[in-house]
Amino acid sequence: MVPLASLDAASIRDAYRRWAGVYDGVFGAISAPARGRAVAMVNSLPGRDVLEVGVGTGLALPRYSADKRITGIDLSVEMLEQARRRVAREKIRTVQALLEMDAEATEFEDASFDTAVAMFVASVVPNPRRLLAEMRRVVKPGGDILFINHFAAPGGPRWWIERAMAPASRALGWHPDFAVEALFIPADLAQVTLRPAPPFGIFTLAHLPN
Repeated sequence: MVPLASLDAASIRDAYRRWAGVYDGVFGAISAPARGRAVAMVNSLPGRDVLEVGVGTGLALPRYSADKRITGIDLSVEMLEQARRRVAREKIRTVQALLEMDAEATEFEDASFDTAVAMFVASVVPNPRRLLAEMRRVVKPGGDILFINHFAAPGGPRWWIERAMAPASRALGWHPDFAVEALFIPADLAQVTLRPAPPFGIFTLAHLPN
C-alpha cells in the first residue's frame, strides 16, 4: 500500500474554510448521484438514528426519509454554518443536531446510532482506520456502516493522474490516491460490500455490517 501524504486537522480545517462558500457549486453536482445512492441505502436500512460523519454543507440532509433522525458532525465551522442555513431554509425536520466534532474521536456514547454514514470523508481524515474504529464504536451491534468515497484505481491512466495529484493533498483537503486498503484491513474486506457509484463508477459505495 502506498503511504498517504500527511493531512492533519489544521490543514483540513484550512482547506474546507476555503471550500465552504463554493463547495456546493464545485463539487455538489458531480457528487450528487453517489450521495443519493448512499442516502437511499441508509433509508432502506432498519433503525431510526443515523450519524452522518462529515456532513459538510448538508447536501445530503434533504434526502433522508421522514422516519430517520439525523445527527451530523463536521470539523469545519464554516461548512456547518452552511448546513444549518440549509436546514432552516428548507425546513428539514429530520435533523436532530449539527455538531463541530472530530470524526476520529467523537463525544458520543458507545452504540448511540443504528447507522453511521461517511460521504467523501475517508480520504480526508488523517487516520482512516481510526475513523472506521470510531464509527464502529458509536454504531449499535447489528447496525450498519456506510462509506461513499473515491478509491484509487489499481492501475491504468487514472492511477497515474491520481499519483500526480497526490502532492497537492494538503491544498485539496483530500487524497486523490486513496487506496481502499487505507481504510479496510483484510478482515474488513472479507465482509464489506463494494458497489460502483455514479458518475461513471468513479465513486464506490461501501457497506460494512457492524
